[in-house]
Amino acid sequence: MRFIIYLAVGFFGGLLGGMGMGGGTILIPALTVLCGVPQHLAQSANLFSFVPMSGISLKVHAKNGLLDTKDIIWTIVPATVLSVLGAIFVQGVSAGTLRMGFGLFLCVLSVFQFVSAIRAAIDKARSGAGRTGGAKKTGAAR
Repeated sequence: MRFIIYLAVGFFGGLLGGMGMGGGTILIPALTVLCGVPQHLAQSANLFSFVPMSGISLKVHAKNGLLDTKDIIWTIVPATVLSVLGAIFVQGVSAGTLRMGFGLFLCVLSVFQFVSAIRAAIDKARSGAGRTGGAKKTGAAR
């Protein structure tokens, strides 16, 4: 039974990771809550699984023309440096603090996504309202 849970966790984490949504948002909580994996180990497993997932996803996205590499170096360099610094820093952080920080991050991310979705819906409603008002033109002279 435990194997099936790990398999399902990996499946859904990989699915989200492949779509570029961050499989760790599912993988880390699922490993800690459902599988009882310690927080540090769950985050390490997430990082380890990210390597093949990102490589395959990059290949697929590039093949489909969905990869913009212009100025990517400005993202890669700081992300790499801060990843190393974060890995060094987290070694001295307790599992409880790490779990709380990750939970807080997910809550802030959720609020941000919710507000963005509300704004997009409002903008869509406003732009749609301007086009539907008035008489419909048929193109026929009367």
